[in-house]
Amino acid sequence: MRFRRRFEPQASVNLVPMVDVVFQLVLFFLVSTTLAVVPGIRVLLPASGTAERVVLRQLVVTVVSPQEMYVNRDRVGSPQELAQKMAAIPAEERAALQSVIIEGEENIPYSLMVQVLDALRSNGLKDVGLRTRHGNAGTP
Repeated sequence: MRFRRRFEPQASVNLVPMVDVVFQLVLFFLVSTTLAVVPGIRVLLPASGTAERVVLRQLVVTVVSPQEMYVNRDRVGSPQELAQKMAAIPAEERAALQSVIIEGEENIPYSLMVQVLDALRSNGLKDVGLRTRHGNAGTP
């Protein structure tokens, strides 16, 4: 007596290995991603064609108007008060700052930005950059 074997194709897909791989990828990206903390003051930044992303480990100075400025989230009233606030930072902390980023509204006078730069540089902060939004420069 001869028995017939039936070989039927397996119609199910084993998803466990795929789920394991996807889970490992998610964990890898969660661990390797750096998060940037940006102060919560909203300004309309001017556009720049050569803007670069910067990892924030620095001081952020936001210029809204001649009477309203912020150092990270702390309000400062004028460039003179900004200079006083920078002078109050201990020298070790100022030396540990990698850079200072200035962000300002598009319609801020150039002379005000120079006053802010002078207030920062007079306190030994030399690595100063201007934050812009990425876009086409020169378009209205």
